[in-house]
Amino acid sequence: MDMNAKPTLAAAPVTPMPRQRPSREEAEAAVRTLIQWAGDDPDREGLIDTPRRVLDAYREMFAGYEIDARSVLKRTFTEVGGYDDIVLVRDIPFNSHCEHHMVPFVGKAHIAYLPHDGVVGLSKLARVTDVFAKRLQTQENLTAQIIEAINDSINPRGAAVMLEAEHMCMSMRGIQKHGSSTVTHRFTGVFAEDRQEQDRFFALIRAGR
Repeated sequence: MDMNAKPTLAAAPVTPMPRQRPSREEAEAAVRTLIQWAGDDPDREGLIDTPRRVLDAYREMFAGYEIDARSVLKRTFTEVGGYDDIVLVRDIPFNSHCEHHMVPFVGKAHIAYLPHDGVVGLSKLARVTDVFAKRLQTQENLTAQIIEAINDSINPRGAAVMLEAEHMCMSMRGIQKHGSSTVTHRFTGVFAEDRQEQDRFFALIRAGR
């Protein structure tokens, strides 16, 4: 050992700085660059306003980044006449964008829970789906985020989420298999512990078809 060597200190963990959102002008310039890269002329009549339109569309399609899911599920109702069985909202349409290719995936969500401290407005389950769907996503992560928000906000005895979606990254590009669907699901609480409750969840979804 070199007794004269100076001790080295472990580097302190670096906390990443939040990324600053580019200005609208910078974002529009980026769209113009992509148009040129695709092989077209961003200054021709049909494309000259496209960068502005793309940004307007992005603001709508990715609006979920601006919304806190907890605020959507904040209000619950306890006067439910003692009801404590499954609450299921099925066939909730959603559209999202694959974070790998930034192309859409479109499908339906089925969400159920067993009330504990109260129930939430039925439309809120559709809204919380949109909060997370309107972000860059994977279907697996979207499934997990929805059920975690429900558990954190309304503390049910159990929750179940199932998503069925077609991914344009499979039908428009790559393998180009139109019509194939991806199914993901996740269970917590009673639904995770009791196979009969899972079977009831699936049976209720099938009953509407």
